[in-house]
Amino acid sequence: MHEETSLTVGRVNRVLTERVRPAIHSTRVPLEIASNALPGEPVSPAEGIALDYQPFEAGSMWGPAWGTTWFRLRGEVPADWAGKKVEALIDLGFDINMPGFQCEALAYRPDGTPLKSINPRNQWLAIDAAPGSAVEFYLEGASNPVLLDYHPFLPTQEGDIRTSSPEPLYRVRHMDLAVFEESVFELALDLEVLIELQAELPETGPRRMRILQALDDALDVLDLQHIVETAPLARQQLAGVLASPADASAHRIAAIGHAHIDSAWLWPVRETIRKVARTTSSMTTLIDEQPDFLYGMSSAQQYAWLKEHRPEVYARVKDAVKAGRFLPLGGMWVESDTVMPTGESLVRQFSHGQRFFEREFGIRSKGVWLPDSFGYSPALPQLMRRAGFEWFFTQKISWNQRNRFPHHSFLWEGIDGSRMFTHFPPMDTYNSQLSGSEVAKASRQFQENRVATMSIAPVGWGDGGGGTTREMTGKAARMASLEGAAQVEWKHPDAFFDDARAELTDPAVWVGELYLELHRGTLTSQHATKALHRWAEQALIEAELWATTAAVQRGAEYPYEELDRLWELVLLHEFHDILPGTSIAWVHREAVEVLTGVLLDAHVVRDAATQALVGEGDRELVLTPTSVGSGRALGAEFTHDAAVGAAESPGALSKGADGSHVLSNALITVTVSPEGLITSAIDNASGREAIAAGKPANLFQLHQDFPNMWDAWDIDRYYRNRVDDLIEVTSITASVEGCAPTITVERAFSESTLKQTISLAPGSRTVMLRTEIDWHETEKLLKLAFPLDVFARETLAETQFGFQRRVTYVNTSWEAAKFETSMHRFVLAQEDDGFGVALVNDSLYGYDTTREVDDDDVTTTIRLSLLRAPRFPDPETDHGHHEIVVGLVIGADAELATAEGIALNAPARVVRGAHEVEPLVSVTGRGIVISSVKLADDRSGDAIVRVYESLGRRTTGSLSVGFEHAGIREISLIEDELDDPRTGGDLSLHPFEVRTLRIARA
Repeated sequence: MHEETSLTVGRVNRVLTERVRPAIHSTRVPLEIASNALPGEPVSPAEGIALDYQPFEAGSMWGPAWGTTWFRLRGEVPADWAGKKVEALIDLGFDINMPGFQCEALAYRPDGTPLKSINPRNQWLAIDAAPGSAVEFYLEGASNPVLLDYHPFLPTQEGDIRTSSPEPLYRVRHMDLAVFEESVFELALDLEVLIELQAELPETGPRRMRILQALDDALDVLDLQHIVETAPLARQQLAGVLASPADASAHRIAAIGHAHIDSAWLWPVRETIRKVARTTSSMTTLIDEQPDFLYGMSSAQQYAWLKEHRPEVYARVKDAVKAGRFLPLGGMWVESDTVMPTGESLVRQFSHGQRFFEREFGIRSKGVWLPDSFGYSPALPQLMRRAGFEWFFTQKISWNQRNRFPHHSFLWEGIDGSRMFTHFPPMDTYNSQLSGSEVAKASRQFQENRVATMSIAPVGWGDGGGGTTREMTGKAARMASLEGAAQVEWKHPDAFFDDARAELTDPAVWVGELYLELHRGTLTSQHATKALHRWAEQALIEAELWATTAAVQRGAEYPYEELDRLWELVLLHEFHDILPGTSIAWVHREAVEVLTGVLLDAHVVRDAATQALVGEGDRELVLTPTSVGSGRALGAEFTHDAAVGAAESPGALSKGADGSHVLSNALITVTVSPEGLITSAIDNASGREAIAAGKPANLFQLHQDFPNMWDAWDIDRYYRNRVDDLIEVTSITASVEGCAPTITVERAFSESTLKQTISLAPGSRTVMLRTEIDWHETEKLLKLAFPLDVFARETLAETQFGFQRRVTYVNTSWEAAKFETSMHRFVLAQEDDGFGVALVNDSLYGYDTTREVDDDDVTTTIRLSLLRAPRFPDPETDHGHHEIVVGLVIGADAELATAEGIALNAPARVVRGAHEVEPLVSVTGRGIVISSVKLADDRSGDAIVRVYESLGRRTTGSLSVGFEHAGIREISLIEDELDDPRTGGDLSLHPFEVRTLRIARA
């Protein structure tokens, strides 16, 4: 035979596009349209339906950015449509190539009952009305602007309602009643599945050839002027190739309906609430229509929004959950970032998420579902295990720039040795359409094909695209068993993981962080959001400590509801596009406002509790919120000197002949040059120099920062090729403030200014660097460099409940990709003999490390990332005032770095009162840290204490309880009882082990 493949493929594609799909809806009649454009924020469905409506014509413009327009649509089903399926077809001005990033609508009956969403790839609405009868329904239209356009990442002012244009954005194309021709719809799916399948088959293989012949045969009998009448005949020609069963060795795909909805991103939180309502309305409708379909949704926060703002939608969701068709996934409050939140925040993500699912639905999630976060902390495996989870799912690592991850189903091992069964979908997407190319990719790319047979496919349009469509469920039905394709089955992720574990008896192991080789700038963008989040986390931990102490020691009422409210606000803002700084200006403006409020309200809780504890009086007391560090305990005691720290002899300040200033105390001596740079930092006892010769530290460096794409997300490696060292000063002064010698340096550079104080407290190994920056740069990155006279083979960077080690050299492409990495409160460079230098901070997360050798002298340079200035999606990212505190710790090891990091972020506080406060609990044992003290979530009054081993070594110690109690027992991370708990206060901890203890009140 002559080769005619390309002719057949071209024929099918044209007929499908130009004849078959347009015939899915045959006869049409226009609806009568009326509208009401709201002048402000959205209103409830009842209020919207009751508005006064004015006539509106199809073809008219509507909707300024972030506006809401209510449409009333009326009509009559023609009498000659008897026996026909009728649908409304609504095109609000859609671009079908952007299914989740533009206008959307939710349809309602006149009584306020939600029907389904109207989206670019889901423009229909079923009409249940007899011929000759009237039709009336309403649309709540949201005119969200397109911000990620065909030329993406362009700066725009449309990302905030305060700066967006008032001009209408969209033109209604049509709002019609139409006859739905089901046989044509089914023919379109037959053609689409087969034309996509043949493209993935061997070029001249018999299966492909027979599919192509069947397609030609089908089109030969399809009358292009009478599509509706001849579609059944065309389908008959395709029945044979569609009925041919899958190969025995075919890959198996566990499909789950999905609509990854970012809790905020290129839209504000208020719009996410409506996106969730629209999507879940459509998904509950699809569940009713498709008996095998299963839909999964994560994020307890999104369910809580439905319950509060759209109870009529939530009722449908609850019914579908009860029926086992709508699946709460993930067990977290939101799909959070996992790199930057504290360990306590991740615990609360799990506890608040699981508590909500259990309270509302009577179920718990078995796995953690995080498809889109920007890398995953090596502390996670232990936390997931101790919270009771059995599996972990993501796909984001497929976005790596350089290295292809070697596994899809594997065990992930964390810093403590805990392992969690993990799966990445080989489709490399969480928005699958079940296209032929996606299904073939899953089969072809699955790394465990030798020993396993199955993978997951999250199926549906995300971010307001409406979720899974009837086209997708139709494809799934055809590929349940189809020769040449993977087998597709709707399946609960729990069942998938059970089956995957059963067949993969000896999975590979990946040890350490799941580092995303992309989006490295998310550790720095939007510093104000990050700083307020860090401070709010600590404020809540302290509020819980003092509220618990007051409840136990003074009988004060514990503010359960208020603490839950505040924690849930913090947890929301840990979402993976808020805390990482990658949302529009509106989102970050509100984040700063909300987190500021959380901080203030947490201080109200703290102050009320401490006042109940110390009573009315004029004596100074020192409140200590952490047990880490010399002489520190969780309590309050009277000061014995005029000020905290005054027991030490004051530091000394002198001036060198070259104009430098020397700060010294009993432990270290630091030299600051006339340019405000640290040129020397000496450990007095050993004489050891910490700063590399001729390479001053505390050096601000300004880089050009214009990545190839994803501006707020990415730092590309070439940024290092251009740097300005900020040496010039506008002023430098020296003084002794209290007992601390202090240097004040002011600089002006580019469009910005900064003021920094360099101080050394008595008895401290830490040089404090407090910097105020007025930042007005464009596409710049500000670093603070510390070239250290330390031969460090690795850095130790704090993560949740411990630290992770990263080498300072670059042997492999995996190491080369880590040119910007994460930390929490400290990063440490240390030599094999134990001498090290740490950098501690109050609000930073990104750093880079390089190692150089000059004449056998090894310099390890650590640079902290301070501020960025990307222009998309927020064109004024980070502009304004910032305060950043960094401590340079001389002669540090992991123990001192941990203590100094905690002390900086949880400092002692002086209050006035009448009573000292005995510690509620205390621990002994080197490296054991108390992470939190709170009352139990079950409101029994029992106290919960969480401890962890912080130094990466085995240790023993004990927990002492300062109140009468009925016993101590270990519980899960989220306060569930264990089958065989350890009891008593004796502690024996493995490296980085986290343990949660319940102290029963007597």
